[in-house]
Amino acid sequence: MTDEELRTDGGVTATARLRRTVEETTASGAALYVVLLLMGAFYLVPIESGLVTSIKTNTAVVQTPPFAPPGPSGFTLEKWQMAVDALLRGMGNSLLYAVPATVISAFVGSLAAYGLTIPDWKQSYKAPLLAIIVAGIFIPYQAVLVPLTQFWSQWVQLSQTLSFVWALGIPNDYAGIIELVVTHVAYGIPICTLLFRTYYKTMSEEMVESARLDGASLRRVYQRIILPLSGPMFAVVLIYQFTQIWNDLLFTLVLVSTESSPAAPVVLILAGLGTSMEGQDFALRMAGAFFAALPTLAVYIFFGDEFAEGVAA
Repeated sequence: MTDEELRTDGGVTATARLRRTVEETTASGAALYVVLLLMGAFYLVPIESGLVTSIKTNTAVVQTPPFAPPGPSGFTLEKWQMAVDALLRGMGNSLLYAVPATVISAFVGSLAAYGLTIPDWKQSYKAPLLAIIVAGIFIPYQAVLVPLTQFWSQWVQLSQTLSFVWALGIPNDYAGIIELVVTHVAYGIPICTLLFRTYYKTMSEEMVESARLDGASLRRVYQRIILPLSGPMFAVVLIYQFTQIWNDLLFTLVLVSTESSPAAPVVLILAGLGTSMEGQDFALRMAGAFFAALPTLAVYIFFGDEFAEGVAA
């Protein structure tokens, strides 16, 4: 079939139209890939610069650009060894409070969201409770530092209350770890509740009603139906909470206070790593930063598939 036979009423052949469409699609696709590559480079260059800096000697750090490889004479893993030695104790202390605080706040948030979403009770009761929980999300850390310090130092006084624990040979500095667990749980419950409630509102009401008609109690409905279906949102909440708690420095400074403490978390030790009267050891600080970030990276990898499903829900 010739172009003349394929000519349309507008005077443009179908073949020419198809060719133009293909060219426009190719051009837009190429432009999209260019934009994506530029965005990828924008985010990856700082990471590459930090990683390259962490394997340089102090001389190579001064003599080469941050993103340039160190070369054979400037390459060293000594900074990584120093960072691991300095931060390993802090990593263990951070896990002592980050893991339980994350799990407890996620579970309590799930229970609270279930109570505010699934059970059929008066909206006049639900609304004020939900308003209080949402308000808790917007309270800045700085606003509670003074009452938080007074609460733990004057009212609770774990160092004295748990004296029988310290008598076993455990330093009483670890009272700060317990304080951090409770503090982060209290601060994490509002956002966890809101995230779970949003997820539970998308669940089928008929499924829950069928279980209730079969005689299942509210507790059994949660155990047998709601909790097994909450895996994707648990992944979202666990990743969010663990990242926030692991990287928090403000509460750590208030409740633990010194990096020389036996209970000092990794963020507190990392804050002073590579800092001395002679100046900043940038290679050591970069190595420490990457080493301290490994647990959060592991959490993202472990819960990655469920996280994507929970975000898309």
